[in-house]
Amino acid sequence: KGYALNWVLTPLMEKNSLMRLYRVMHYLYKKKIPFFPGFISRLIRVIYSCELPPSVQIGRNTLFVHNGLGCVIHQDAIIGDNCKIYQNVSIAGRNNRGVPVIKDNVMIGCGACVLGGVIVEDDSMVGANAVVIHDVPIGCTVVGVPAMVVNKWKGEIDLLNE
Repeated sequence: KGYALNWVLTPLMEKNSLMRLYRVMHYLYKKKIPFFPGFISRLIRVIYSCELPPSVQIGRNTLFVHNGLGCVIHQDAIIGDNCKIYQNVSIAGRNNRGVPVIKDNVMIGCGACVLGGVIVEDDSMVGANAVVIHDVPIGCTVVGVPAMVVNKWKGEIDLLNE
């Protein structure tokens, strides 16, 4: 009785299954196939409580921890490779000031907001509940409201193998 439901839901609850659905959705969007990208976006909204439009550009090996629970991503946002994004993160516009660009190897802590046309440079970390409204330099850690630099890293960090 419950086997059919379990067969359908189990793949959707695996680690980073959100990104698998995103890749299919984005591929269909780039090929201009109607209906399906919007349908998958709504499916992602219902299953994962994550607002992830088909037009978002997300790089390789990016991980949404907890399958992007509560994340809201702007439709024009760009997220680089090897990023790690925790739950309840907002990457959004700010009063027509552009949208964020997240470069490679960036970690964004839970509840953080990256707002406006800011650039979060490579190898940076955004602390939990930080509100980023200014650019983040390479290899820095920012925390607070508004986010301020508290630490500068000397080398690269490996976010996926912590």
